[in-house]
Amino acid sequence: QVQLVESGGGSVQAGESLRLSCTDPIRTFAMYAMGWYRQAPGKQRELVASITSSERKEYADSVKGRFTISRDDAKNTVNLQMNNLRPVDTAVYYCVRYSGSYALANSYASWGQGTQVTVSS
Repeated sequence: QVQLVESGGGSVQAGESLRLSCTDPIRTFAMYAMGWYRQAPGKQRELVASITSSERKEYADSVKGRFTISRDDAKNTVNLQMNNLRPVDTAVYYCVRYSGSYALANSYASWGQGTQVTVSS
């Protein structure tokens, strides 16, 4: 199974920005909901943001107003713009393709390998 490929992680100072990108090779990319999850050391993986095939977006309360998810179906890409980053945002960020058009919990088709985001104070 071909995995999603994430890019854009790195180390930044608090208050700075990063943009994560994820490319999915599936031909029918536009039909699927996509999402970003993250997992900090010692914590469970949590949903950061999701976007349906019709571009309905949802965000974790902790990132509302700071993060923006978007998709470019022509490029098979989903992006996560992260502004005003905080040390608590430090985690490995994973891209996910859901099994259908909606971002239903526990309904995942494919995951990326993860990209590290580190925010220092």
